[in-house]
Amino acid sequence: MPRYIIERAYSVDESEVPVVATRSKRLARDQYPEIVWEHSHVVVDHDGSPKSFCVYDAPTEEMVREHADHLGDHTVVAVYEIAGDVTPDDFPLD
Repeated sequence: MPRYIIERAYSVDESEVPVVATRSKRLARDQYPEIVWEHSHVVVDHDGSPKSFCVYDAPTEEMVREHADHLGDHTVVAVYEIAGDVTPDDFPLD
């Protein structure tokens, strides 16, 4: 199944991001069972606004965007399909 990184910018403050994340998880469970949320990295932008970079397994980018539209309290900045994963161990020095 394809994997995606979704870059989100929130319209709520940082303390409310867990509420949105819980709602996202419930929405995926109840309405989008094909979507699997792997993990997210939450950051605070230069202006103090929270953003996240979320990794999802999903059949299509369209489904990821539809889930995001139903979620609310954020905008999708970009969606990237993951081409692969690497770690430092993949590049030995000796």
